[in-house]
Amino acid sequence: MDRATALAPAPRVATAPLFAGLHGELMALLRGLSRADWERPTTATAWTVRDVAAHMLDVDIRRLSAHRDGHAPPPPAGAIASYRDLVGYLDQLNATWVAAARRIGPPVLVDLLAVTGAQVAAFVTGLDPDGPALYPVSWAGEETSANWLDVGREFTERWHHQQQIREAVGAPGLVEPRWLRPVLEVSMRALPHAYRDVPGADGVAVTIAVGGAAGGTWTLVRDGSAWRLRTGAAAVAVARVRLSEDTAWRLFFGMPMPDPRARLAIEGDEAVGAVVLRAIAIMA
Repeated sequence: MDRATALAPAPRVATAPLFAGLHGELMALLRGLSRADWERPTTATAWTVRDVAAHMLDVDIRRLSAHRDGHAPPPPAGAIASYRDLVGYLDQLNATWVAAARRIGPPVLVDLLAVTGAQVAAFVTGLDPDGPALYPVSWAGEETSANWLDVGREFTERWHHQQQIREAVGAPGLVEPRWLRPVLEVSMRALPHAYRDVPGADGVAVTIAVGGAAGGTWTLVRDGSAWRLRTGAAAVAVARVRLSEDTAWRLFFGMPMPDPRARLAIEGDEAVGAVVLRAIAIMA
């Protein structure tokens, strides 16, 4: 059982300074791939390594064009009236780009990523962390977001796509705490939204403990009509959930896992604890 610790609001996560280093890791990885590596399948549905890299280029271009340069993208063909509509629109954008990018050879793709990745790193470093983001972080249930969380979302996307490539080609993952800890801290912001339909009296708590060097302990506390994310372990909790850092990041990014429920240890209310499995820190 986790020893109770003082609960505090989950702090802002500063990921902007990490972009340049993460980009450097990506460039070193891609430049070392063989021709066969580029065509290896990944866990990203039907995408190969080359497709994932092309998607990362698209992410960079959209970030620079819309957020830095104020370029308005073409409007969607139909109204976006729900979260599912938004996911469908983004899926279509991603699919059309990746299909067109199959005309781009790996050397050109790497050269383009070298330019856009460096520019994104410079751009996010210059943002006011508490300023308003252009788009909210929907998977966290937010209608408006601060730059720091939007930038954190971008960091986690770039990290987990690089992980997909690394796993596909058998390269070591970026799982040391300097990378994985901020990924987990940002991704934990998905938990209150995942629990939004779980009722509870004020003060009811659910504690989530992630094991490993990059792990930590977080607690959801019911406050009025919402759940609030805190750091630390509650003295009394309706459920306590333990999982490894490897399970945590795979869960947040929808990575395939055999029997994910078996990878959780839950004390207390099993049904409430298992809601953790609904938490996802991507648009899906």
